[in-house]
Amino acid sequence: MGLLEGKAAIVTGSSRGIGAEVARFLAAEGAGVVVNYRQKAPRANKVVAAIEEAGGRAVAVGADLTAAEGTAALVAAAQENFGGLDILVLNASGGMETGVEENYALKLNRDAQVNMLTAALEVMPAGSRVVFVTSHQAHFIKSVPTMPEYEAVALSKRAGEDALRSMLPQLEEKGITLVVVSGDMIEGTVTATLLDRANPGAIEARREEAGRLYSVQEFGAEVARMATADVPSGHTEYVGGADYLTAGAAGGPA
Repeated sequence: MGLLEGKAAIVTGSSRGIGAEVARFLAAEGAGVVVNYRQKAPRANKVVAAIEEAGGRAVAVGADLTAAEGTAALVAAAQENFGGLDILVLNASGGMETGVEENYALKLNRDAQVNMLTAALEVMPAGSRVVFVTSHQAHFIKSVPTMPEYEAVALSKRAGEDALRSMLPQLEEKGITLVVVSGDMIEGTVTATLLDRANPGAIEARREEAGRLYSVQEFGAEVARMATADVPSGHTEYVGGADYLTAGAAGGPA
């Protein structure tokens, strides 16, 4: 019996990368997992197939989190396929893509996060856990500057974190906890690739500064661990980047 036997989870943005790894880890602990994708159904189906081959339970659901019907579809899928919703991992983010609307980063990284959680709260029972995934570059943006190419996205993700934290009293009333997982740059993610394309050498420079960067699988394991970790609501789990923690502390509250 895994730690999450009989539980149901939604992992947003989980057709690849960190989200896919989180989905696999949660399923391995027994959770039924809703694997969310926006456009790439084959990728999501591949994640589901891998989970099922390993003996787990999962379903792929296409949903745009910036639309009300998207968040509703994910909640409905968790209920219909797995009987409820106990874990919500808010992993989806963006803003560096080309061809998106001017305020897309804020719309996805703040507004959609709040809307997803609001929809989930309608069905999540007491004892449920919400995990918000962010980066040190975003979490510490108020005290540690980031590269110009990422600043707008970092600010929008920090705005999302702040908006979710403002919901802590509402969550407490329902007996639901929120945990934030903040990580340094992660090797092999879409964001890291886009940053390196916009600012060649950025990843190598950060790797040298930090000593090492976590892999997608390593970071995914840390995010999944926070779904059951015995920590208080509002806790921030830091993964890698010790220099950020020192600079952030020196610069004031994170």
